[in-house]
Amino acid sequence: MKSFTAGPNEKGVRLSRFVEKVTAGLPASLLHKSFRNRRIKVNGKRAAAEYRLCEGDLVELYLNDEFFPCAAEKKAASQKRSPLRIVYEDENISLLYKPVHLLCHPDRTGDANLVDRFVEYLKEKGDYAPAGGSPFRPALCNRLDRGTEGLVLAAKTYAALRDGTALVREGLLHKQYLCIASGRPPEGTHTAYLVKDEAKNRVRVFRRLAEGRKEIVTGVKVLEESQGLSLCEITLFTGRTHQIRAHLAFLGCPLLGDKKYGDPQLNAGFPSLQDQALCAFRLGFAETIPAENTLHGLAGKRFELEDCRVLQLFRQLKTGAALTGGQP
Repeated sequence: MKSFTAGPNEKGVRLSRFVEKVTAGLPASLLHKSFRNRRIKVNGKRAAAEYRLCEGDLVELYLNDEFFPCAAEKKAASQKRSPLRIVYEDENISLLYKPVHLLCHPDRTGDANLVDRFVEYLKEKGDYAPAGGSPFRPALCNRLDRGTEGLVLAAKTYAALRDGTALVREGLLHKQYLCIASGRPPEGTHTAYLVKDEAKNRVRVFRRLAEGRKEIVTGVKVLEESQGLSLCEITLFTGRTHQIRAHLAFLGCPLLGDKKYGDPQLNAGFPSLQDQALCAFRLGFAETIPAENTLHGLAGKRFELEDCRVLQLFRQLKTGAALTGGQP
């Protein structure tokens, strides 16, 4: 038997979800059977799978030890890490800068990623201690492609993660990007329809709605032009996979350096540029956020990167210097 005490980060979490988080390799069939056989209790009494935890609840799991992971976390292989750049921070969230090439989340490659760096940063500060079997781990509310730099919202608590992802889902977190596009894209708000090929991790954009296609809405504003390229400010009104990259290519003005949707001939002229020239440079919170949302105090606030790789690249273009593709 293992017991856990629900803390503030577990408040409101569904009991079945909590059990899944604190166990490893527990089959769904055995989980359901354990609820039926009263092997999962809260405060000494039988509890239903849909029960929502309260702070201070004692959860007792009468399960075999094989289903509980080792308490000590595995240490990642040591590697040289650049400092974590924090644009804003309070008791609930951090606004992080993700450089190009860095993953947002762990994947099968085992490469460094932003969320692990964030967790280590909070551990070093003493703001996060993975003790007592708590299932919560600091996490990201939004994500960026590996080849895209920019701002990412990170949650320190379960409530902030729940409410931050709700803002993203409900369109109350406004995202704007800078990019370098081929030619001069048509300005204005553009609507199209997208289909994703999961196997190829690639999308296709269409002019008309049809079954299986999802609407995408993208705002385009051209800020400057030089050398047949445009520095553009992009506003996302929907957040689909590869939306900006695929939509700009559909409009006939693909992003510089984009190997998936870009112009190979154009990219060949900039061999040192290994990723698309795209940066999530501004995040803004809606003017009105519900009072019950943990992040309502950020209503109306806007955060912006003072400088970024895309701006540096465009300055180099204007001066005729060779592009280096380096980090700010």
